[in-house]
Amino acid sequence: SSGINAEYGEYSMERYDSIVIYKTAYYSFYLPVALAMHLAGRDSELELESARRILIRIGHYFQVQDDYLDCYGDPSVIGKVGTDIQERKCSWLFLTALKLVTDEDKEILFQNYGKEDEDSVSTVKDLYSKYELRQKYLEYSATTYESICQDIENNKSGLPTQIFQDFLDKIHKRSK
Repeated sequence: SSGINAEYGEYSMERYDSIVIYKTAYYSFYLPVALAMHLAGRDSELELESARRILIRIGHYFQVQDDYLDCYGDPSVIGKVGTDIQERKCSWLFLTALKLVTDEDKEILFQNYGKEDEDSVSTVKDLYSKYELRQKYLEYSATTYESICQDIENNKSGLPTQIFQDFLDKIHKRSK
């Protein structure tokens, strides 16, 4: 099998990364900081590029967390019932599952992903459990956090690194 159902032909980690960078990371993380940097006169090419590189990574991390919380977060804490499965979102969990599942389970995933009924949602969540996606997320979270901390520590632009660490620490291990 080609590994991807024609209906999901546009779903790839590369597409996900692109959506996340331009939908979440720039809008929520980089642009507000870049504006503040311009206003403060800390807007050399080196400073802006250093901030962009770190903040895009933090924004990507934030979106992966958001995808995880949509599926596994407590609705009373996150303030909504997750609907990524029902809405057939190009999510980190779905794409990670696609890389792990057998061909047989891939067909089950394709048959149930994007359906509104509770049985289909449960079937998708059961596949996520079978392939230990909670654990895969926790591993991703730990390694990504450490890697971004290293990027912050190695930043040579002269920008105060604490602002980046504060952003990262605010979202690390968040539950909403």
